Amino acid sequence: MIEFAGVSKVFPDGTRAVDDFSMVIPAHRTTVLVGSSGSGKTTLLRMINRMVDPSAGVISIDGEDVASRPAVQLRRSIGYVMQNSGLLPHFTVAENIATVPVLSGTRRRDARSRALELMKTVGLDPGMADRYPSQLSGGQQQRVGVARGLAADPNILLMDEPFGAVDPIVRAELQQELIRLQTDIGKTVVFVTHDIDEAFLLGDKVVILREGAQVAQTGSPSQIIEDPADDFVASFIGAEKGKRALHLKETARGTVVVDAEGRTQGAITDEPVARRSA
Repeated sequence: MIEFAGVSKVFPDGTRAVDDFSMVIPAHRTTVLVGSSGSGKTTLLRMINRMVDPSAGVISIDGEDVASRPAVQLRRSIGYVMQNSGLLPHFTVAENIATVPVLSGTRRRDARSRALELMKTVGLDPGMADRYPSQLSGGQQQRVGVARGLAADPNILLMDEPFGAVDPIVRAELQQELIRLQTDIGKTVVFVTHDIDEAFLLGDKVVILREGAQVAQTGSPSQIIEDPADDFVASFIGAEKGKRALHLKETARGTVVVDAEGRTQGAITDEPVARRSA
């Protein structure tokens, strides 16, 4: 469990990125921080592993103040996946994945074996282990980044807009891969995005932020969609437009669900679930 208690961050230029933020992030779930630029979401994420230190307040993991631990030691115990993968260009795929375990004292042979296992876990052919990042596609590089984040078997995985730099098709594949991985391994994932659709797809808990990391609303995707807290949230999630503004339409073959653009999104049926899935 990660807890923020009265956390603020003011940068040297006077920018107040986070203003008195308090929240408990549950263990073994995916919590998504979503907001536009300047909402403080990435600053919150980076304060968990002390890439940024707060100006005030306390961040704790399972009751232990992160400030009480050496920053490097803390970072090596927490997985971190960033946009554009951040791979070391002169390291092979396997070497990139094994970086943290090797730095933590794991034998290179054992670290490589772990890297090959993780390649399979994230959907990469282990035969690519000795390629370099420049020989991979963008989606493959991001999968390597996820594998590297998992290499030390951390309890916590921080993901900072990790799929933002790939094309929509690859992004959808990576999102589904993360859902599958989380079902299998159950990490405490903190995911940052500016894309509300991505937040609703991935998040067990979604936190919508205003400027200065002020919480506009938090809850499950269903809770937020069904009951936006205010006009800001309703506008941010597109409650009155596009695919979330749904209405029923009668057709010759029955009732269908249509979005604000007139596109059919599904059909109304009285069939039992068991029969539909048979």
